[in-house]
Amino acid sequence: MLSGESKDTAVYWAKKLECPVDEQRDYENTYWCNRDLIPIPKDRRTWTWQGFAGYWIINGINTTAWTAGSSLLSLGLSVREAMGVIVGASLISSIIAVITGWPGSHHYLGFTVLQRGSWGMRGGFWPVLNRLMTASIWMGIQLYWGGQAVKIILGAIIGPKWVHMANTLPASAHVDTASLISFFVFFIFFVPTLMVPPERLQMPFRVAFVMITSTMFGILIWALCAAHGAGTLVHTGPSGHGSVLRWNTTYGLQSIVGGYASGCLGQSDWTRYAKYPNAQLFGQAVTAPLTICITALCGLLITSATAQIYGEVYWNPFELLLAIQANSLSAGARAGTFFAGIGFACSQFALCIVLNSVSAGMDMAALMPKYINIRRGAYIITIISIAICPWQYVTQATVFITVLSGWSVFLSPMTGILCSDYFLVRKCGYHVGDLYLGVNKSGAYWYTQGFNWRAYLAWSFALWPMLPGFARQVKGVADGNGWDHLYQISYFFGFFVSGFLYWAFSAIFPIKRQTGSSPFVLELHAQMREKHEEGRSQSQSDSGTPHYEEIMIGDEKGLV
Repeated sequence: MLSGESKDTAVYWAKKLECPVDEQRDYENTYWCNRDLIPIPKDRRTWTWQGFAGYWIINGINTTAWTAGSSLLSLGLSVREAMGVIVGASLISSIIAVITGWPGSHHYLGFTVLQRGSWGMRGGFWPVLNRLMTASIWMGIQLYWGGQAVKIILGAIIGPKWVHMANTLPASAHVDTASLISFFVFFIFFVPTLMVPPERLQMPFRVAFVMITSTMFGILIWALCAAHGAGTLVHTGPSGHGSVLRWNTTYGLQSIVGGYASGCLGQSDWTRYAKYPNAQLFGQAVTAPLTICITALCGLLITSATAQIYGEVYWNPFELLLAIQANSLSAGARAGTFFAGIGFACSQFALCIVLNSVSAGMDMAALMPKYINIRRGAYIITIISIAICPWQYVTQATVFITVLSGWSVFLSPMTGILCSDYFLVRKCGYHVGDLYLGVNKSGAYWYTQGFNWRAYLAWSFALWPMLPGFARQVKGVADGNGWDHLYQISYFFGFFVSGFLYWAFSAIFPIKRQTGSSPFVLELHAQMREKHEEGRSQSQSDSGTPHYEEIMIGDEKGLV
């Protein structure tokens, strides 16, 4: 048992470590609510269409879109067919981004809180944990590529001593000395950026998208001029035929959609900062497909032209720049790779924030809102991403990467449930205050002991038919049978089947207050907190030691 003094110390530090709150506030930190989880107040809604356009330029000009052509050509498609697939995939991804971001831009709620509405107050932790797992790994991988950008910059500055530095690490480390040093240099510069709140990121993003756009077109112009044309790769014809080519085309389409749309599952984490409800429309519906298509086309042209120059195909831009330095360290090569490295470093800074730290920080905040906000959550997820040694996954082909790349089979049904819940079941309305009630049986989203079995059942029924094909793909034994074909359309199957089943279950087994809306009255939460604090202070003054009184919250008892 703790002594009275130890209890006082524990209570002091528990209070001290709570998340900071605004001075002029009408809310308090609870186990379901903090500053970053409440509906974003008007003064923090700063994102215009330009901010969302910048978001997608950063998100679009990356290695995923850059190397999309290589993935499709390896499936047997011609360059023309590959570009057609990329155009279609980018349009579908932009539509999904707008749809999943709609609740955020109209109700100013993030992904973590929205999941309470469809999965239940306790059940909502399951999709959050799924996204946290993937975010921590992808965060580490993006940090690694940021380190490669630093490696390019240092190679341009230092020259041969850095480029040809001897590796002092064992082969089992799966990373060389220069790459490891560069990784931690990038990390040191990245950490302070986590201090910038999401509502103030528009200007840094503008700088980043100007830098990366200039870098991409600069490399394109140099490659085409140096090769005296686009090279021969762009004239590649189809190597597949018949039904095999058709299924590979479908698989390529859903793979690109799954890669982007799985990230769009939490799009409300960003659209909740929209200055006006439709601010996201142009930035996402127009900029997203344009950026992805242009980046993929530039990636194809640059790869084809540089293959003509060096006699080897480099799909990854980081590997291309490192190869340039390995071939020549002339003044022109050093200057060109230096500025390109700066551009990619800025891009990786922004990518780590856009795709991982902010969204994952909010997910982490949902686990313990009283003590974790977006900033603290971002620091936690960054530490985890380093602890997993991300270079282990990037520098060697592993089954784990295959599993991670196919994780959309788990996330696509969650996206379908999110969209079905908001548009079909809720009719675009929420009882917002009930999303923060916690253990309260009278709340609209308490369901059965805090879990909505409708969501779990819809997710499970949509998921299991895809698992055999997923397992066969991971094991490398796919041969085109029925399970394999189902996996080849896994994103679309999971999205539509889960969405339909969730709507059907909700229609057949409706709950009270399934539709309608009501505001989040923050004053009620503040009054409840003040009442509890007054009761605690009175009890402590009477007994001299902290006293925990039993109160009723809804139909549940709790200790305060």
